[in-house]
Amino acid sequence: MSATSSNDTATTEDTPDTHGGEPSGGWSELFSGRYLASVSILAGGVALYAMNLYFTAALMPSIVGEIGGEKYYAWVATAFLMAAVIASMLVSRVLGSWGAARAYGTGFLVFATGAAINAASPSMELLIAGRVVQGLGGGLLAGLGYAVIRTALPQHLWGRAAGLVSAMWGVGTLIGPALGGVFAELGRWRWAYALLLAVALILAALTRRALPRESGGTADRSPVPVLSLVLLTLAASAFSLSSTVPQGLSTIIALAIGVLLLAAFVVAEIRGSVRVLPRLTYTRGNPLKWIYLTVAALCAGVMTENFVPLFGQDLGGLTPLVAGLLGAALSVGWVLAQLVSVGLSPRGAHRAIRIAPLLLTGGLVAYALLQSDGAPGPLVIVWALVLFVAGAGIGLAFPHLSVAAMSSTTDPAEGAKAAAALNTTQLISYAVTSAIAGTLIRLGDASLVDSARIMTLGIAVLTALGIATAVLATRGRPTSPRVRTH
Repeated sequence: MSATSSNDTATTEDTPDTHGGEPSGGWSELFSGRYLASVSILAGGVALYAMNLYFTAALMPSIVGEIGGEKYYAWVATAFLMAAVIASMLVSRVLGSWGAARAYGTGFLVFATGAAINAASPSMELLIAGRVVQGLGGGLLAGLGYAVIRTALPQHLWGRAAGLVSAMWGVGTLIGPALGGVFAELGRWRWAYALLLAVALILAALTRRALPRESGGTADRSPVPVLSLVLLTLAASAFSLSSTVPQGLSTIIALAIGVLLLAAFVVAEIRGSVRVLPRLTYTRGNPLKWIYLTVAALCAGVMTENFVPLFGQDLGGLTPLVAGLLGAALSVGWVLAQLVSVGLSPRGAHRAIRIAPLLLTGGLVAYALLQSDGAPGPLVIVWALVLFVAGAGIGLAFPHLSVAAMSSTTDPAEGAKAAAALNTTQLISYAVTSAIAGTLIRLGDASLVDSARIMTLGIAVLTALGIATAVLATRGRPTSPRVRTH
């Protein structure tokens, strides 16, 4: 597939930089003047999305301190993530209909609009509305990051470009909490969103020059799984409402409605002809369902990070910057363990998948039990270490779960769909767990120590379910590894 534009955008037929007549395919060519703008857009879109996941967690204590709305704390993440799930379903359709330049331009402008709303928000309700808008733009940008590589760059650079785009998740993990912490420490959380606004506008301005304006292919006309998405959104909303209604019977009713809506989502997926997840997920005897449930269990643990900066500041007396870095400890463990895990043999990969939920659950339980008001410095260091161990559990398994998904069928096309749906599963898990976490925190009532323990132990119960699903997901003969990065 190739695409052309009036601005001489590179296609797969373009003649690349060469050494002795052969394409170099190296990093120097990828970052050369010819492709630098295109690569900046592809990487920048994913980096904006990834940073936003961690950026806001570090800012939230400062935001609540200024505009209030602490009972909506978890809604800020849930609203962003559910909007991203919906937008991710539209990526192929938007790209096929509008072309790369217009699709990316729209994504950046929608994201920028959300950032502007956040920067100007006088209340938590308006901030949440801005996060919905940001999620729509961010979900589109994250999906386009991989989809546009084929039309924006020559084939011999696809591998390195995909690696660069994947690496942006690690960049977001490391830079997001630190940058958010800096703005929080300066007491300028609104400036943080202003910075995101400026970066999004700059990247939007680059798209018309750097990316193909034509679609380069036929638009995706397949139906959108509207019923499944509506049920999933309503379920996340019900879980979120359970954190704001009066405690007691109202909370139980909201949680029960959320569970029923999730069950209705599964029924709609099984019976429907149009689904969020691949058809193989619901085929009897196929391990794909267990693979996705393992991914969901592992990703549930990640949502602890949304609240770690709050606990670090209020229980450990940390500055916003240090609390933000503490919040990144789990993701740092994820990234570093993944670098080690990618070299495992097929048999070792199976063992890693099975060990992962144990490490994650153990780390979260230890973190919960170690919570203490006025925690001294050495105890805070132990918090960071056990969070790192929890994240390492995720990193051990994650590169191999896409291998397991692709190996769930002998059909290469279906295998590719199965692997691609891991990202959708990840976002769904984030959104639902974030909503549930808000309710768990409320159960601690006036004691933040109790809230921290209940919330973390509650999430640990979800991750513990992955111990069983990991075993079911890895039954059978190990396959040769083909990895997917964070």
